[in-house]
Amino acid sequence: MELFSLHGKTAIVTGALGLIGKKHCEALAMAGANVIVADIDSFSAKQFAQELGTGHYGVGIDVTSKASLETALDEVLANYDSVDVLVNNAAINDMFENPAMAAELSAFENYPLGAFQKSLDVNVTGVFLCSQVFGAKMAAQESGSIINIASTYGMVGPDQSIYRNQQGEQIFYKSPAYPVTKGAIINFTRFLAAYWGNKGVRVNTLSPGGVENSQDDFFIQNYSAKTLLGRMAKSSDYQGALLFLASEASAYMTGANLVVDGGWTAI
Repeated sequence: MELFSLHGKTAIVTGALGLIGKKHCEALAMAGANVIVADIDSFSAKQFAQELGTGHYGVGIDVTSKASLETALDEVLANYDSVDVLVNNAAINDMFENPAMAAELSAFENYPLGAFQKSLDVNVTGVFLCSQVFGAKMAAQESGSIINIASTYGMVGPDQSIYRNQQGEQIFYKSPAYPVTKGAIINFTRFLAAYWGNKGVRVNTLSPGGVENSQDDFFIQNYSAKTLLGRMAKSSDYQGALLFLASEASAYMTGANLVVDGGWTAI
């Protein structure tokens, strides 16, 4: 188990207050890391860091602002000696406030340019900037692990049929922004791995499948039927994979995409 230990390490998780983000933080804390809970909501980030226990720290960040990230790095280094793990988890996944309009607005022909650009800013530029600011510190100290959170939809096209209800009505379309941005992250991982390999910085992708989170029954059933394990993920199902990538257990692994999707992309 010593291979998975992160004692004495400092780990930053962006988008840390999300459903999976909190589980990432909990896993890193259980492995002994000092966890930096980084999210746009500074107050809640600090509150959740306290809930994790002693040694953890909450910080407000805007992943689309280099100045915000540099301020956060200074704050981290004022309290900790190094930056050892970066989990690029912050991302936008389209939500439409009016369910009656969701199918129309999410259809590719009508999808708003502003929504596409916002996803690019957070999901791609945000990962670029976080890696540039926090990863540069890792490169300078010649050690570190960057984990970019992508998705099965970064590898395969969305199956729009799973968003149809029992009556065959298309309730929603998976929009182009999420697959485009998550696909970009996977290749950005390869770029960084090649660029910083000689600096001792490992960079890998973790591609999760969908997490069950009070969705409509028809969607849960449709999604589950496409996985080999016959279910959606639990929010805790990615903790082991995250610790593997963060720790010395994956010491000879970089530039890779670790797929944890219940078999969704296997067939």
